[in-house]
Amino acid sequence: MTRLSGYFLPTLKEAPADAEAVSHKLLVRAGMVRQLGAGMWTYLPAGWRVHRRVEEVIRGELDAIGAQELLIPVLQPAELWRQTGRYDIEELFKLKDRRGADLVLGMTHEEPLTHHVARDVRSYRDLPLKLYQFQTKERDEPRPRAGVLRTREFVMKDAYSFDRDAEGLERAYELHIGAYDRIFDRCGVEWYRVEADVGMMGGLGGHEYMAPCAAGENEVALSDAGYAANVEVASAAAQPVDGMPEPLDAPELVDTPGAATIAEVSGLLGAPPAALVKAMPMIVDGRGPVLCLLRGDHRLNEIKLGNVLGAPARAAREEEIRDAFGAPPGFIGPTDAKVELVADEALRGLRGLIAGANESDRHLRGVEAGRDFQPAWADIRTVEAGDTCPAGGPIRIEPAIEMGHIFKLGTRYSEPLGATYLAEDGEERLICMASYGIGPARVMAAAVEQYADDQGISWPRTIAPFDIELVRLGKGDQPAREVADRLYEELLETGLQVLYDDREASPGEKFADAELIGCPLRATVGKRSVEASEVEVQVRRGQEKSALALAGAAQELAERWRGLP
Repeated sequence: MTRLSGYFLPTLKEAPADAEAVSHKLLVRAGMVRQLGAGMWTYLPAGWRVHRRVEEVIRGELDAIGAQELLIPVLQPAELWRQTGRYDIEELFKLKDRRGADLVLGMTHEEPLTHHVARDVRSYRDLPLKLYQFQTKERDEPRPRAGVLRTREFVMKDAYSFDRDAEGLERAYELHIGAYDRIFDRCGVEWYRVEADVGMMGGLGGHEYMAPCAAGENEVALSDAGYAANVEVASAAAQPVDGMPEPLDAPELVDTPGAATIAEVSGLLGAPPAALVKAMPMIVDGRGPVLCLLRGDHRLNEIKLGNVLGAPARAAREEEIRDAFGAPPGFIGPTDAKVELVADEALRGLRGLIAGANESDRHLRGVEAGRDFQPAWADIRTVEAGDTCPAGGPIRIEPAIEMGHIFKLGTRYSEPLGATYLAEDGEERLICMASYGIGPARVMAAAVEQYADDQGISWPRTIAPFDIELVRLGKGDQPAREVADRLYEELLETGLQVLYDDREASPGEKFADAELIGCPLRATVGKRSVEASEVEVQVRRGQEKSALALAGAAQELAERWRGLP
């Protein structure tokens, strides 16, 4: 029984002053969430209903592939994270109990679940296993933003598969891909499955499920040839360079007084930016200084670089540049370099390049890789719109929200935590693992971002807080009250989840709130509709209106709801 006169749904006319994302503005205005502190959000009753409906969709698809639900504590022994080498992650909340024991607040649950499996799985007969949970995660997020999109505390569905070998891992992974595809289809959001970086999770590879929208904090590279990848890991053939300078038999010095940027050197020498070598001094953890070389019109991708070098890298500081690279910024070049060189593949084969001469106010032209310097070659650049994907199509870049992330972990966690089993041949082997995450709040936000209009939220049918909102017009109008009350009971009997606006408020206020809350259908009963023995119906998405005879209206509304997206 959900009558708005007694329901905690504090709608607002204005959005928070700091809100930029549409989902941030509307979820607050619609009375679904409230901020407690930076990156900390409370879900009010209607917002929690949406969250739970997303959970229901996820739970149904995971149960269908044989996954089993459990629950693991948020509070975890720090020693497990030390064993896997993840204790030093900056975003991990760390604390001590009253006896001084080190603990962490889980940002994910690979460690504790693998710990349990290591102690309770003994034989090949115990495998495969698919386990999942909905649990609170804690993350010391340095820059909470966009409402519920990037927070310090959130609920995540995390699932884990445990298999005997790599073939079993692949089967489990494909089962979860099928389940994830159906989950996002059923939630009514637009999505892409894209190649992704494994990041702090480690392992053999992974995919992200992305919802395209302007508020997205990620970028995806897409092509009509079927290519889809997070820009963090996307690869593509670079666009050709027009107007390259003539190649020279040997590099020539040229004065470039005060020209320290790509644009300044390009303008001074009349060469396209792509003809310049962008030299980026980096410091690699455990490795020291490395000079990264790219085309002047390209950007370094630090995630790709870290994957290539096997360690994270950062830009060198001014004193490090002076000590390790021997030239001021803007004039560093690869010739006669005294540090390791890593060049992007897009530089390979280019002749007539212009590079820093390793002395102030001077550059070299006519430089060629392989002749004048010998780098290690790797794909370390960020793809650009217009590049050509591996399937031959032009790349376009779109912002997107990451809703889910799945990883092939292999033995990344089973090895340090001792998760083994006795195989049929009597040999002890490591368990092969994968993990699969979804953020229900991110699915909520993506749905708001993709389908909101000027009036408010427009929920997909399957995850709306209520299936239909019944609005009664008039104050103290006994016939309309009786008809609306009866229709409310009849709607409940159809199995629909109904929000009944029985408040003593003006029609304008009720309609504005209904549009803002965004239930898929709205039915309105007032004096005129009672006199005509009709109920007015509005489909929220597109705001198409029609009238239904009151007799049999509940069943007809249920049928219309089932046909909505």
